[in-house]
Amino acid sequence: MITQYQNEGETPFDHLKPESGYIPYDKDLLTDAVVALAQGKNILLKGPTGSGKTKLAETLANLFNQPMFSVNCSVDLDAESFLGFKTLDYDENGKQQIDFVPGPLVQSMEHGHFLYIDEVNMAKPETLPLINGALDYRRTVTNPLTNALIQANEGFTVIAAINEGYIGTTRLNEALKNRFIVFDVSYIEGQQLRYLIENNTNLEDEQLIKQFIQLSADLIEAAEQGKISEDAASIRALLDACDLATFIPAKRAITRSIADKLEDEREKEVVHNLASTLFE
Repeated sequence: MITQYQNEGETPFDHLKPESGYIPYDKDLLTDAVVALAQGKNILLKGPTGSGKTKLAETLANLFNQPMFSVNCSVDLDAESFLGFKTLDYDENGKQQIDFVPGPLVQSMEHGHFLYIDEVNMAKPETLPLINGALDYRRTVTNPLTNALIQANEGFTVIAAINEGYIGTTRLNEALKNRFIVFDVSYIEGQQLRYLIENNTNLEDEQLIKQFIQLSADLIEAAEQGKISEDAASIRALLDACDLATFIPAKRAITRSIADKLEDEREKEVVHNLASTLFE
């Protein structure tokens, strides 16, 4: 169970260490997510690529001192990816037998651990209903591969993440969405981004840090205006550029870490132009 905060105004944010790698843009986001998880609620993190959804999930698991199993969704995701699979094995007498190897959903339910489902809206709509029972008051799922009824132990909770509008995603089924408390995860900016750069990259040059903070703000604004994709405003990519800029010119670091990831030449040009206004 998570630590109880005794001091007035104290939040989980105050107990985060720099190495956690996640600094919320809004302290209330972390506090409210902790409250929801402490009450056994499933939470859905909704935000753009590189905004820190996975790192937030890891931070929450650490705050609860909980191991976390993970599922990365795709159009190829099937029941076995969640539940596990059957395999041939041999017993102690050398006799062949069929064993079931539990998947992340079964393991997290049986052990009472967290389950993180990344990009849940990329899964085929017919795949996800199999977990509905595990997400509501029943906390059970029938394994179609073994016909066994699996009951979740105390502590089992699901954290899911989506990037709405991303290529390959589908609209999340309302029955599934209603089983979650939804949190919008936005890009961090300003002082919080400074804190993240100073504690999670090798960059120490004060002037360069200020310039990268401004570049991030400019990229986010360009993404909001539709000039570049959200990928270009990824905080993860920005941190990579900060690391590279410790040893190579900043504009080259931005090219390698941000611009060259983009396929549209016009988007690359926007990134280069923004970088040129800030860096020599």
